[in-house]
Amino acid sequence: MRILVIEDNPKVSSMLERGLVEQGFSIVLVGTGYDGEEKATSESFDVIILDVMLPDLDGLSVCRNIRQAGVTTPILMLTALSDTSDKVSGLNAGADDYLVKPFEYDELIARINALFRRSDATAATVLTHHDVSMDLARRTVVRQGKSLNLSNKEFMLLQYFIRNPDRVLSRTAIADKVWNLDLADDSNVIDVCVSTLRRKVDKPFDPPLIHTVVGAGYLFGADGIPQ
Repeated sequence: MRILVIEDNPKVSSMLERGLVEQGFSIVLVGTGYDGEEKATSESFDVIILDVMLPDLDGLSVCRNIRQAGVTTPILMLTALSDTSDKVSGLNAGADDYLVKPFEYDELIARINALFRRSDATAATVLTHHDVSMDLARRTVVRQGKSLNLSNKEFMLLQYFIRNPDRVLSRTAIADKVWNLDLADDSNVIDVCVSTLRRKVDKPFDPPLIHTVVGAGYLFGADGIPQ
């Protein structure tokens, strides 16, 4: 399990790192809200441990920004504030669980494992790439916190793209996997659908994710076409 720890207190972060590594987890430590937000939205983690009191950007804002970016990773918030209203604020910001300091280490591990089991059970229904999140069960797509209204074919095409990021996908392969048909040489059905999908997924946002590879097909990814 890969865990991101966003905690500015050196003693607490050192304790967390030592204990979690002993449990066999892979740990990434950051000490500021902005660094944590950048890590959470650019890398893949199984669980995020987020302190509420941070020196630059409070944990509630970090949590809210992470969720608005389309990241669905389970978030466990840590805080010294024990009032019910504080817990409610954390959960409303997008946290999945809330643990009050000081806490028993065994309880922390139990909560992390519970979050991981819960997310693992739903992982097959939620696809993410960069800042795009696709919920297959609810048939919803979100990019940078904004819902995208896609047609059925656009939804299927985006699903195929997200399952195959940073790979050149030929028009023939797309026709077979998305449309289940043999593509005629003069058909532009793929290009038309890609064009409409690009207007919804790419045009209002940055960076572009759908790239045309001349003579080969299309590539989906934030890094663009390799040089």
